[in-house]
Amino acid sequence: MHPNPAFRKADQDANLAFARQRSFGALAVNGPDGPLLAHIPFQLSEDGTRLEAHLVRSNPVWRLLQEGSQQAVIAVGGADSYISSDWYGIDDQVPTWNYVAVHLRGTLRALPQEELEGILRRLSAAMEMRLAPKPVWTMDKMGEGIAERMMRMIAPVAMDVTRVDGTWKLGQNKPEDVRVAAAGQVADHGLGQEIGALAGLMKEPPC
Repeated sequence: MHPNPAFRKADQDANLAFARQRSFGALAVNGPDGPLLAHIPFQLSEDGTRLEAHLVRSNPVWRLLQEGSQQAVIAVGGADSYISSDWYGIDDQVPTWNYVAVHLRGTLRALPQEELEGILRRLSAAMEMRLAPKPVWTMDKMGEGIAERMMRMIAPVAMDVTRVDGTWKLGQNKPEDVRVAAAGQVADHGLGQEIGALAGLMKEPPC
């Protein structure tokens, strides 16, 4: 997380809402030979204390969990872009990168296999709801035995979330007119992802 307090004023609700809306992040744990990473979809409970997901059984993170619960972090990234110092319209600035990111920390553990189907159904239902009015896809639409065969290759996990940190680096340390000027340039020339969303956040930072 960025150490500048200007970028870390979002409250717990805002950070959790962001992570819940994204529902995808980079899971990291410490393995015996160094860090292990897995990019996973997840579902976060309403109060933000529990995260459920699944891993392919061949994933090194899953194998590590067979030795016991692990301390873990999931980094959830959002809109980002390179910011040219020219875009501020004032002298003596340096280039930077603006972005939104939330880290969820806690204890990751393997779950009994019988919990997998419920986790998959809840996750797909939450995502499908966002695609309305498209008819909702459910596992029941799959042919007989196919879902069961596929589920044998993956396994359920959960994380008890004990800490949530967010960085909303949107130029809040600059004068408003300078920040807004840079936001306009991001919208037109940004180098990153979701630059339109980032420009909007820079114009009206939520924190």
